[in-house]
Amino acid sequence: MNWGKVAAIALLGSAIAAGAGMWYAQEYGYYDPIDPNGPGAALDITTPAGQQPLVLTGFEGIDADSSPLRWRACATVEDIPADALPFDGATPLVGPRWFGCFDAARIGADLESGAARALLSVSEIRPDVDRVLAVYPDGRVYGWHQYNDKTPERGVMD
Repeated sequence: MNWGKVAAIALLGSAIAAGAGMWYAQEYGYYDPIDPNGPGAALDITTPAGQQPLVLTGFEGIDADSSPLRWRACATVEDIPADALPFDGATPLVGPRWFGCFDAARIGADLESGAARALLSVSEIRPDVDRVLAVYPDGRVYGWHQYNDKTPERGVMD
């Protein structure tokens, strides 16, 4: 075997290993499940009077310390206040494939068609990030974090 083939095989093997490692890190490595009985499983909704807690059943959630946008949740809610604040421009972010209860494409299509409505859960849950909920008439609720446009004039490097 000549050394050119050995070098090519080594490069190809390194590229495959790096790609597999990156895929694993993005899909599994940083996510942690949220304990359904823990404090992270509580959801609030924002009304003109302030934040109000929601009564949830069947909570499933994930989060990661690596990014404020990795938080996702699915649950069923008993009641949503009629004066809950809407969230304009809601765009569900795609989560890992293994978190099966959260289908961003379906939720986004339902928000566009009016089958679900987007509500503000918590404004500025982290700097420049809001928690958004998609609520269905049957009580299903899906949540994610989304960057807000409250400071659109800011540059990238401030």
